[in-house]
Amino acid sequence: EVQLVESGGGLVQAGGSLRLSCAASGSTFGEYAVGWFRQAPGEEREGVSCISLSDSSTYYADSVKGRFTISSDNAKNTVYLQMNSLKPEDTADYYCAACYDPERADFGSWGQGTQVTVSS
Repeated sequence: EVQLVESGGGLVQAGGSLRLSCAASGSTFGEYAVGWFRQAPGEEREGVSCISLSDSSTYYADSVKGRFTISSDNAKNTVYLQMNSLKPEDTADYYCAACYDPERADFGSWGQGTQVTVSS
């Protein structure tokens, strides 16, 4: 069973950048699609970005297109989310998981998450 560990969150000013990491242990990602969703207090879960580990095709929510970039390092069993031009509305807990249907925020089991706070 794959265990996912997210890291890289923190506090950043608006306009700043963060890079989130999702490391798999216990097994490899395989050829799943893996991605990130986020959830802010009182808000619905939002599928942010996904990447297919078989053909590297990607998905981005409209709210992050042009600002976030997802990538994978299969040798390290790690998926990254580079977040640039961060906005206060990006503030949320970010989780990494197998990606089923990001538009419906349908993801598999996730790790403990990493908190991102963007100050204005």
